[in-house]
Amino acid sequence: MRYYVVDAFAEKVFEGNPAGICVLDSWLPDGLMQNIAMENNLSETAFTVKEEKAYRLRWFTPGGEIDLCGHATLAAAYVLSRFKEPDAGEFSFETRSGRLTVTRREDLFELDFPAYVLTSTPVTDAMAEAIGFRPTEAWSARDLVCVLDDERQVREAAPDMARVRELDGLLLHLTARGKDHDCVSRSFAPKLNVPEDPVCGSGHCHIVPLWSRKLGKHDLIARQASSRGGTLFCRDCGERVLLAGRAVLYSIAEIYPGE
Repeated sequence: MRYYVVDAFAEKVFEGNPAGICVLDSWLPDGLMQNIAMENNLSETAFTVKEEKAYRLRWFTPGGEIDLCGHATLAAAYVLSRFKEPDAGEFSFETRSGRLTVTRREDLFELDFPAYVLTSTPVTDAMAEAIGFRPTEAWSARDLVCVLDDERQVREAAPDMARVRELDGLLLHLTARGKDHDCVSRSFAPKLNVPEDPVCGSGHCHIVPLWSRKLGKHDLIARQASSRGGTLFCRDCGERVLLAGRAVLYSIAEIYPGE
């Protein structure tokens, strides 16, 4: 089985977020896909199968299947455009979060994703103890978003993963207004056996609506401030969020799951 690793939201290899991509003729058993994701040990391994005019796409973390993933969707579109359908300008994916589209705009891949509706939640001592800095604001949807005082705190934070597991939300995102970008963030997912997600597309479905309102603008340039780093070109469209980025091929391999 052919297996691609693509660095998504990256300008060069070893940047952005690596995703494993398997383009299948038919579905594998769920347990086998989960084992492959665990063996790969990337934040996500995506599996896709062509079904009529669209592809069905599923994402697996080492800790289980997830309902939405941005960087692996971008990586899947990159693989399809480079190796399967080079003349296609748009790809449609049927997913657990509904139909998602990815449009190729020269070297950028633009994802059309649902926006999360955020609810303000009280800042707690547990948040401060888990993060190492006390947030100025906290917001919840699928994930927990904590706003910090400045970019330095986002970059320097060393969250206690055991304490992060006890917080509400599937993932924890730390964010602040940026100096060279509209906002910066980092994302942590110990509940999915991913201590830090290098660049989190679904996290920006929380972060972009938040900063769009705070800054009073629809178009944002966001920077994920992980050690790998990644840039997202974003637009708040109300109930939807557009996230665009580049991708770079790292490797092509063969998986032998039956041996």
